[in-house]
Amino acid sequence: MEDYTKKSFWLASSPYTENPPLEGEIKVDVAIIGGGFTGIASSYFLKQQEPSLRVAVLESEVVGYGASGRNGGFAMTLFGMTMGLTALRFGKQKALEAHRYMEKAVDLVKDLVIKHNIDCDFEFPGFLRVATTAKFEKRIKHEVELAQSLGIKGIEWIDREKTIEQVNSPLYLGAWWEPRCGLVNPAKLVRGLMKVAQGMGVDFYDRTPVLEVKKNGKIHLKTPGGSVIADKLVFATNAYSHLIPQLRRKQVPVFTYIVLTEPLREEHFKEIRWKNRQGIEDARDFVHYYRLTRDNRLLMGGRDITFAVGKDMDKDLNERIFKQLEDDIVLTFPALKDVKITHRWGGPVSVPTDLSPAMGYLGDKRIVYSLGCVGHGVALTHMNGWTISDLLLEKKTERTETFFVNRTVIPWPPEPFRFIMSSAIYSYMRMEDKVLDKAYH
Repeated sequence: MEDYTKKSFWLASSPYTENPPLEGEIKVDVAIIGGGFTGIASSYFLKQQEPSLRVAVLESEVVGYGASGRNGGFAMTLFGMTMGLTALRFGKQKALEAHRYMEKAVDLVKDLVIKHNIDCDFEFPGFLRVATTAKFEKRIKHEVELAQSLGIKGIEWIDREKTIEQVNSPLYLGAWWEPRCGLVNPAKLVRGLMKVAQGMGVDFYDRTPVLEVKKNGKIHLKTPGGSVIADKLVFATNAYSHLIPQLRRKQVPVFTYIVLTEPLREEHFKEIRWKNRQGIEDARDFVHYYRLTRDNRLLMGGRDITFAVGKDMDKDLNERIFKQLEDDIVLTFPALKDVKITHRWGGPVSVPTDLSPAMGYLGDKRIVYSLGCVGHGVALTHMNGWTISDLLLEKKTERTETFFVNRTVIPWPPEPFRFIMSSAIYSYMRMEDKVLDKAYH
């Protein structure tokens, strides 16, 4: 069995007693495949709305093993890649609808943490999207203007002087400022919510991959040590959805990478400031995202990606990208040139062809799926869990009427055309970044 503590700093920092794998046959009202944020939030809201339901969550590794235990820990309002791309793909009103959904999603994470006293190093410091070149400044200002034109409050452009008063980098020309953004230790959050759901009566099974799903009156799931007979089913599989035949072409898994420093010292903060501890991204297509941990380590991720090919999900390490991220830390904050890197890891995110989330019924109203967080899923997945519970209980709510629920997903082509298409998109985005961000070259 793989040592999950080596998969990220977060997973190593979160003591965990594994749930026993499934042995024998069980019968449930709802089976959930995937023990990440989406699956656990779905189980929580199902039990909250219908306490008598028998709900079981089946995780192929351990709870939080996938993206939920390896991401940057930003609970933010970003839906898909950018608000501008969402507006281009779906129209401005739907871009506004997506942002409102995400505002509620961020607030939901905050409310869950407070209500259940979940120990996950939660902070609510706000978010800066920083401009590192004049062309990125233009891009971010356009996004701010779009948000304000839609009537969104609380998002503003701040100039270079105000930005470097907050966080001092020679690269910064200004920033999008948004107060609604939380930071968490994601492994602690996902496992903390699991404990809450267990207390409500949800059953969890680790090391329990689902080998087969059949519909024969009831829904039958086969696992290595047992089986599940369920009335309803949730595919909460996100970046692993290509391993599910029914979902194979709805998304591709893309790996993003993170490096983490030793704790920064007082002399470092005298140079870089960052007293308010905001989460930060830049405006590249392949963004840099960075933040401080509870013990003042600097986490930096992004920069470049790796596509998974076929069923190969062994893409967690990329020495080239790790080295680039380490160089980018020093480029962004020269005062950190002597700071040591203590952890490096990677993890998968789920990417549909149009770079936007998707969820809904799969075949009939007994089966629901959710995928496509595009690297911004901490808040989104929790709200999606609530939406999933509404869908399974066949309730018509504001959430179930959101435009991306039951939307048509443009399928990825089969191999080898999928690889050709993904490579073409990747090459275009890299070229655009190269043109726009000469500060990083």
